[in-house]
Amino acid sequence: MFPFRLFLFAGLLVAGCQMADQKSVSGIKDAGGKSDTGQLTTIQWIDSSNRDFGRIMEGQKLEVSFRFKNSGDKPLLIQHVQPSCGCTVPEQSSEPIAPGEEGDIKATFTSEGHVGPNHKTLWVLANTKGSRTTTLTFAVQVEKKKW
Repeated sequence: MFPFRLFLFAGLLVAGCQMADQKSVSGIKDAGGKSDTGQLTTIQWIDSSNRDFGRIMEGQKLEVSFRFKNSGDKPLLIQHVQPSCGCTVPEQSSEPIAPGEEGDIKATFTSEGHVGPNHKTLWVLANTKGSRTTTLTFAVQVEKKKW
């Protein structure tokens, strides 16, 4: 009976975590907790959302930037940029991007200790129609330092 209870508890815990994660990225919430679909806009990526930055030497910091345009008719709000690991630190503006205006998502990748191929992801949460999250990826080959 004990293993059954353990599995049941683990299943409920996983389901609860998945629901919490879904709520955290599922949309922009207004004060009442409902999606405010009247404030959604669209985003157009000027640069590719999947980039390859070639080769760098270990120890270098790589500055990456993904340019976009607010292609909708409401202000674009970038709420959060989540990197896939601690070696990538994102920058984001807290200011709304007006319709027709451009902006960029920047990040700094620290290559120290990351020799070899690296594939990094930035998840962007914004008030965009359809999916509220956009996935940006970049690749870089880090070459070992030569002494």
